[in-house]
Amino acid sequence: MAKAILALEDGVFFEGTSFGASGEAYGEAVFNTSLSGYQEILTDPSYKGQVIAMTNPHIGNYGVNRMDAESKKVWAEGFVVREASSIASNWRSEMTLDEYLSQQGIVGVQEIDTRKLVKHLRDTGAKKCVLSSVDLDAKRLVKKAQDSPSIVGIDLVREVTTSTPYDFNEELPPAFNWPDRTQCPPRKHFVVCVDGGIKFNILRKLNQHGFRVQVVPAHTTAEEILALKPKGVFYSNGPGDPEPATYLWQELRSLIGKVPIFGICLGHQMIGLALGGKTFKLKFGHRGGNHPVMDRASQRVEITSQNHGFCVDDRSLPLDQVECTHINLNDKTLEGLRHKKYPLFSVQYHPENSPGPHDSDYLFHRFYAMVDHGVW
Repeated sequence: MAKAILALEDGVFFEGTSFGASGEAYGEAVFNTSLSGYQEILTDPSYKGQVIAMTNPHIGNYGVNRMDAESKKVWAEGFVVREASSIASNWRSEMTLDEYLSQQGIVGVQEIDTRKLVKHLRDTGAKKCVLSSVDLDAKRLVKKAQDSPSIVGIDLVREVTTSTPYDFNEELPPAFNWPDRTQCPPRKHFVVCVDGGIKFNILRKLNQHGFRVQVVPAHTTAEEILALKPKGVFYSNGPGDPEPATYLWQELRSLIGKVPIFGICLGHQMIGLALGGKTFKLKFGHRGGNHPVMDRASQRVEITSQNHGFCVDDRSLPLDQVECTHINLNDKTLEGLRHKKYPLFSVQYHPENSPGPHDSDYLFHRFYAMVDHGVW
């Protein structure tokens, strides 16, 4: 098999073998601790600008299929695994992970010590990197990584948002429905979803929980949104540094108090900025399907799916107006907030559980209650 090298900006490099497409990829090296869901991770627009290393050593054993994609393409810049399965054994599988990455033009590397890589990133922080199967000079690759742009201060939302508005009306696949756990109302309320890099299953969840959905580009103005006469506005997940996307959080500010608002992930960060808060970059981010988050009011702990490298600084928020509702039990960072006067709340994690646990499904019910009854 052809060789490939992953080189970090601090001089550390890893030699392995290439899979997927041949080529060279640049991005921020990050790790994800999920045991499964690699296709959903690869196709999550929030991973734009990042090279993903999976901590689970065996990736690709159940293959790839059209239904598990969270968007129309792979957004991750590159993929790093200990071992990529050469066999895809699942009745839903349509191709192997290697074939999928080749088809999508994504460079992958396997047979490297991912445990060592992840420990290094955990100890020293996320790093700019280059992943290459065409240039095998480690010293030259390190220099390329050092010279590559950082995701800090770069607006990546513009690269992933939809270019035109569209309606979304789609059922969840049968495997994602829990009729014994979720009694969902008919779709009677119209909401606008502002696309910062949204995933299909978030939209399906909104449909499932009683909403008719129109998705609009991230640069849509508050005036244009209100002209659609929505019963609520949803702000989606998305990639990178939230602060450069000023058009997004400044327009959001103009909607507060005029319409119910729910935000997740990047949407949560946009709400924090719109309320006058600040964001900061985490050392190595939160990415995985097992992050414990506590609801401070009920003391209930949810196991959550997360993917973000930036966080809202709770100390920067106007606490006379905002309540900090959820906290990360690993590092005590802010995971949720609500406005004390207006119908607005948000969480930093992914309640649509794709991939991940469905502990947080109640948040879609909460949004419906806020829109339907004015309860928040």
